[in-house]
Amino acid sequence: MLREELERRVDGEVRFDTGSRGAYSTDASNFRQIPIGVVVPHTPEAAAEAVATCRRHDCSVFSRGGGTSLAGQCTNTGVVIDWSKFCTRVVSVDESAGTAVVEPGIKLDDLNDALKESGWMVGPRPSTHVSCTIGGMIGNNSCGATAQAYGKMVDSVRRLEVLTYNGLRLWVGPTSDEQLAEILAGDDDRADLYRRLIGLRDRYADEIRLRYPDIPRRVSGYNLDNLLPEKGLDAARLLVGSESTLVTVLRAEIALVRRPTAQVLTVLGFSDIQAAGAAVPQILPHQPAALEGFDSRLVSLEHVKHLAEGALDELPSGDAWLIVQFNGDDPEQADERARAMLDDLTGGDSQDTLVIDDADQQERMWSAREAGLGATAHQPDGKDTHAGWEDAAVPPERLGDYLAEFQQLLERYDYGSASLYGHFGQGCVHTRIPFDLTSAAGIATYRSFIEAAAQLVTGYGGSLSGEHGDGQQRGELLPIMFGEKIIEAFGELKSIFDPLNKMNPGKVVHPRPMDADLRWGSQFRPIEPKTLFAYPDDDHRFSRAANRCVGVGKCRGHESGVMCPSYRATGEEEHSTRGRARLLFEMLQGDVITDGWRSREVRDALDLCLACKGCRSDCPVNVDMATYKAEFMHHHYKRRLRPLAHYSMGWLPLLARIAAAAPRPINTLAHTPGITTALRAAGGIDQHRDIPRFATQRFTDWFRRRRAHRGSRGTVVLWPDTFTNSFDPDIAKAAVAVLEDAGFEVNVPRQAVCCGLTWISTGQLEVAQRVLRRTLGVLRPALRAGTPVVVLEPSCAAVFRSDLPELLHGDEDAQRLAQQTRTIGELLAERAPDWRPQYRDGKAIMQPHCHQHAILGIDKDHEFLDRTGLSTEILDAGCCGLAGNFGFENGHYDVSVTCAEDKLMPAVRAADAATTVIADGFSCRTQISHLAPDRNPRHTVEVLADTLGWRTQDDSGHGAGPRLAGIGAAMVLGATLAFRHHRGKAMP
Repeated sequence: MLREELERRVDGEVRFDTGSRGAYSTDASNFRQIPIGVVVPHTPEAAAEAVATCRRHDCSVFSRGGGTSLAGQCTNTGVVIDWSKFCTRVVSVDESAGTAVVEPGIKLDDLNDALKESGWMVGPRPSTHVSCTIGGMIGNNSCGATAQAYGKMVDSVRRLEVLTYNGLRLWVGPTSDEQLAEILAGDDDRADLYRRLIGLRDRYADEIRLRYPDIPRRVSGYNLDNLLPEKGLDAARLLVGSESTLVTVLRAEIALVRRPTAQVLTVLGFSDIQAAGAAVPQILPHQPAALEGFDSRLVSLEHVKHLAEGALDELPSGDAWLIVQFNGDDPEQADERARAMLDDLTGGDSQDTLVIDDADQQERMWSAREAGLGATAHQPDGKDTHAGWEDAAVPPERLGDYLAEFQQLLERYDYGSASLYGHFGQGCVHTRIPFDLTSAAGIATYRSFIEAAAQLVTGYGGSLSGEHGDGQQRGELLPIMFGEKIIEAFGELKSIFDPLNKMNPGKVVHPRPMDADLRWGSQFRPIEPKTLFAYPDDDHRFSRAANRCVGVGKCRGHESGVMCPSYRATGEEEHSTRGRARLLFEMLQGDVITDGWRSREVRDALDLCLACKGCRSDCPVNVDMATYKAEFMHHHYKRRLRPLAHYSMGWLPLLARIAAAAPRPINTLAHTPGITTALRAAGGIDQHRDIPRFATQRFTDWFRRRRAHRGSRGTVVLWPDTFTNSFDPDIAKAAVAVLEDAGFEVNVPRQAVCCGLTWISTGQLEVAQRVLRRTLGVLRPALRAGTPVVVLEPSCAAVFRSDLPELLHGDEDAQRLAQQTRTIGELLAERAPDWRPQYRDGKAIMQPHCHQHAILGIDKDHEFLDRTGLSTEILDAGCCGLAGNFGFENGHYDVSVTCAEDKLMPAVRAADAATTVIADGFSCRTQISHLAPDRNPRHTVEVLADTLGWRTQDDSGHGAGPRLAGIGAAMVLGATLAFRHHRGKAMP
């Protein structure tokens, strides 16, 4: 009944399905609770109606923003209200006052982007700034590195529009004596609320003054200190950090800060982390805008995982470092402040220093600090680390001593491998600890350690939480920090706002134990299925791969990188890398999603995954959803009929071989009106799509007819991938021209070969394995001779680099091919560094293929484009949206185009006609040509060949530009053969 009434009354999306419930079962913490349902309101008024409906059904509610909480604030068994999809509006901005009124679902980066031209920004900036929402920041009292200059979120909140569970809706904020008198003169619920708050304040004022630590990073507990007269009785700030346990925030008025005009970073090296902490009190009088610290363990982990490598190479000598930022009205003023601080430190424990003025270099250095969670989550020794005691804070002047004692405590509990880093200027220390949360003994040790750590930090006059809040993780520890009387006051505050205990129950007040509701626990025993991929980085276990996500939500960002295009298009949690990982985890748990590989919920969530592999590089913990999707589809469709596109697009290499026998008649047939529509339908292809036209002469046929060319630099194998060979042969011809001009002898396999990409991307993994074994057999002589294999199509090169060694794990030839695969730029840089293309002037924009971004990198290819004199801008435009077969399949067109129109196509259209558009991926070129028919995207190797006087000579007669037509007849024939293979009657 609750669901039906919510659907009837709430303007928004109401979801009680098992897929949605599974996707919202966890946040970034150690806890897991399955909500009864999810409401995604279109407006704050719709959210208020949802709360009212839940009240009529006696159901608990809690709000969720980015879902990145580390203490379990966003896990519960009631109805979760997800604000992040629709309630994202900037209501108003007062530029003269420096304030903004916003809805709680707006992401921090999106709000700052909207404010950019005004010169204002939000002060606090957590490391999750790409995905965290203003509402979530209010709920957690978020901070970040910029809190050194701008304080916590409580310092930015001016007013809040709030709703109690009982239905009282009002704006709250600082209250003057006159305003308070006016409120108390009333005879309504608001007056009663304020009377009870004043009574609470008067009873506990002395205890509040005594027990609340006077430190910059006290986040634990309710902000009762903001009821004190000296704080102006500020009910808005009272509610900041209350973790959805007291009210629902509907709108917020935020105080803004001016963007710094200039900034300088100073990096200081120290002998150890304790020495770095001890230097903090000497730095603070210089009023840095940020003061961060990290140790050598973090740096070592980042080196191992290839995170922030450019920044790590620039670090001064030492075993621990402080990053100190100074702002100024101009670079000279910022630099002067940095120099003054360095002069003051001369003669201290600082071993080495680095001053950074360059903005790009500064960004790289910050990336080293912000990569902390990704580096520490999964250690090289196979131990996973966890939140739990990851953000305690002490007085900054006592930080060095605290770090020494805390390190001893870690070692006493055999947790000494934990890295230490954090906001040292405010005494806040981050760490992830290798707790064993799957055995009774390990969980008992986890509890014992956290209780001891709580006693330690309280003894230093610190706070259990300096940033991430209490939630379920630290709620039961609050008496250690505050004493019983303040805990009693917390209970009274809860009863004032939420007497029925329906707002996020079990957190802060009457908290559930820290060892209850663990995502793992001593009963943890996930299904451990046999898989075709090996998952070598996850102990060869799919259950560990599905549990790799730690929930920080970087996949829910919109700012840069590739991850996650489907989430950017839909805004749905289930379409984020994190949401899909959660569903795979639930599938293996088997208590919410009970049908395993046959799960429709998991299938539907994965359906819009573009398999772009962006998460493999952009996710802080390298979740590889493309691989997980291929694995799932293999099992889901095993011995079952597949979608039609799996037969047509999945078997494309076979179709291309068939079409080579008569490309002109097939192309003509595919263009015949009426037949085209029927053929698309037969192949499961969206009617908006034309399919790339078969070349009248494949590259391999052309190559066999030409004379051999001897080269002075040795032999290379040029890989004839299906896309280049059958659709864009001129690209391969251009590659021959470049390679021979650079001094190489080019060989091309004479037998039919394939990387198996289309079978992998459609989950036909057994076929892909057979195809790859055959390919290795053809390449065996070249592989064992150490001959480089140049691959022009990035997706095929990525298969060889990443998928192949995991599909054929232990095959030495597979390892050889992975190691010998090169892009054109990589080969030239490695084997012909002195080769120089002829100079040409002009401008270009380059769209990196997603797999190129995630697996290969583009630095070397970009370097050789620069050598031509072509000024090339590398677009940070995310995925093109076509993504191999994805954008062709029925039901995917709108998402595919939305991805492209996010950043890529606006950049293409904004470029003048003389600007060369470069896209090495066949999918990227096809999408660009489809959405901007007047542009002719080129491959890098074509641009290089142009400087040699080489020109495109497309034997089909239709030119290199209009690459779109239809392959219908071949699709039907190929699909028939694929279906026969499915029934065991044919082999590829």
